[in-house]
Amino acid sequence: MHVSAGHQHYLWQGEWGEFPESEVHSIRATHSHHGVVVTERGEVMTFHKGNPSVLVFDTNGNFKRLWRSDLSNAHDLALAKDGDTEYLWLADNESGRVIKTTLDGETVMSLDRPDHPAYADADYKPTSVTVNQSRFGGNDDVWVTDGYGESLIHRYDRKGSYLSTIDGQAGAAGRFNGPHGIWVDNRLPEPRLYVADRTSARVQVYDLDGNYQREFGSDYMDSPSGFINVGDQLMIVEHRGARITVLDADDKLVGYLGENAGVNNTEGWPNNERGLHLPGKFNSPHGMAADADGHLY
Repeated sequence: MHVSAGHQHYLWQGEWGEFPESEVHSIRATHSHHGVVVTERGEVMTFHKGNPSVLVFDTNGNFKRLWRSDLSNAHDLALAKDGDTEYLWLADNESGRVIKTTLDGETVMSLDRPDHPAYADADYKPTSVTVNQSRFGGNDDVWVTDGYGESLIHRYDRKGSYLSTIDGQAGAAGRFNGPHGIWVDNRLPEPRLYVADRTSARVQVYDLDGNYQREFGSDYMDSPSGFINVGDQLMIVEHRGARITVLDADDKLVGYLGENAGVNNTEGWPNNERGLHLPGKFNSPHGMAADADGHLY
């Protein structure tokens, strides 16, 4: 099964990944509400909610190892380098924690809940994390979305100290409404901060000081949820509404992959397993990554 968007062509592999036998039951019994990343050394990492742990595969889907986690639900994963060492960031919407670990699971930093008046009587539910990496000319600030809580975005410095908050009111759509995903885009010489303002059905773009620049996508995206870059030209945006969107270097629409129109109107969607999982079509994509060869996960 092949899927295409413009000149981008992919071979769909729906049964990728061999789960460890000891974990199969608890994996199948829980939903997949988490992220996925591919490390520089070619390991695919994702979170296992049913028996909280990080699973590690090679790029052919062969299981390599796992490490247990004290998180409840690592809703988003991100990678960032500190010097020559690559680290994993995890945002847990259930426990309200954002942590930085080694690729073998040792926690090296934990971000405190931001000191913001919104949390005097409300929960903090972080859904995404990204780093303005120094290897791309950034300052290693860490940005976190409170997408399931107060719809705010918080900024921390490289040492984990809380700096500031943006709420989206500078944009035409007004205050953020479910900012589900966040990403530092390094395709252009001047990096930009992309926000998947999901319930407002648009992408908002900021500079790395938190100043609003522009927004786009409300005419061709219904529920943008997260981002990845593929090479130095393409951006891919995931949608809860059963497709992913391919954009060019100017953020113009190239096309859709795996579009499954109307599936979100099916009774029991997205967790009804009967009839919703079809070759070449998405059900409710949640978490994406690309490897060095441009393969998508």
